[in-house]
Amino acid sequence: MGTPLMDGPALPASVTKFYTSAAWIDGRAEAQLDHIAGWSGVSQIAAFPDLHPGKYGPIGCAVLADRILPQLIGSDIGCGMSLFALDLPARRFKLEKALRRLRVLGDPAKARGRLLSADLPANLFGDALGSIGGGNHFCEVQQLHHTTTDLDKDTLYLLVHSGSRGLGHAILSGLSGGAFSGLDPDSTVGRTYAQQHDQACRWASLNRHIIAERAAEALRCDLTLITDAPHNILSAHDGGWLHRKGAARANGLVPLAGSRATPSYLMRPLSVPDALRSMAHGAGRKHDRSSMHGRVRAKKSDIAAMQSNAYGGRIICEDRDLMVEEAPQAYKSARSVADDLQTTGVAECIAEFHPLITFKKTRAGS
Repeated sequence: MGTPLMDGPALPASVTKFYTSAAWIDGRAEAQLDHIAGWSGVSQIAAFPDLHPGKYGPIGCAVLADRILPQLIGSDIGCGMSLFALDLPARRFKLEKALRRLRVLGDPAKARGRLLSADLPANLFGDALGSIGGGNHFCEVQQLHHTTTDLDKDTLYLLVHSGSRGLGHAILSGLSGGAFSGLDPDSTVGRTYAQQHDQACRWASLNRHIIAERAAEALRCDLTLITDAPHNILSAHDGGWLHRKGAARANGLVPLAGSRATPSYLMRPLSVPDALRSMAHGAGRKHDRSSMHGRVRAKKSDIAAMQSNAYGGRIICEDRDLMVEEAPQAYKSARSVADDLQTTGVAECIAEFHPLITFKKTRAGS
């Protein structure tokens, strides 16, 4: 599929760490940072307090290079978070009724016809459009706890975390092994990847919007987009190529997600050049998925206890393995991540939201 770029030895890239000594950082993630810093073509790396190990490199960083390195974006191209305001007053919210209505998110969306509106091919993974997916993806109804902005404290909000589903995986798996050495952006294969990447990003953004529309329809209300912040994305930057893997694009307000049992935050990025116009997008994993099966009991009573949180909120998830793998204990403190971003001057926290309903899955394997 093309000839990868090849170079001789080069000096390691500069790595700027935007976290304090109090941050929980897995040593394997920092070892991955050092490894990537030695790759040919890589010139600068910004690492954030949600940093944790990934398959091809750490999650929670932005990497600047003179070539395209598809593995640093990963298979869920365009994954991100979208925050919406609902015109649903908190005083009118009925938890049990909302729980029943939001189960519709587990049904097929039948939204294929929306692809053309986003300048996408009419048959591009249309059957998956409007679906949340597994892993750490979710749709969450939230209540604003406090804010320093003019956000309405009397209404509810919706946070959607999802990506390009099988489309991004198909793009990454369709590349030859040599592509991981770096693609020349002016080559045929480099231009093709960039075009496919941009399509996947539009698909993922549309997917989040459709999920939000379905949730709003179920709750009998309208919605308004506040911000859409992708965090697995490639973009041109200062004559090179900026790879964000689990690092949000910081050109607007950025949601910083907690776990299903802890608050989420809204951050306003500040001007820090070495941050590469990026920042953390969530709490970041503390423990990998496989190890959670030994850390959390999965008896029926334990699973039932995990389906509620300290804020009176509830979780819709009927996949026992997913409940365990995504248990709150699997994640770092989102508050600590937000504090580190403020301490290092990357962003300021402008709002805190509490989870009321977190939708994951209505059945195992869905």
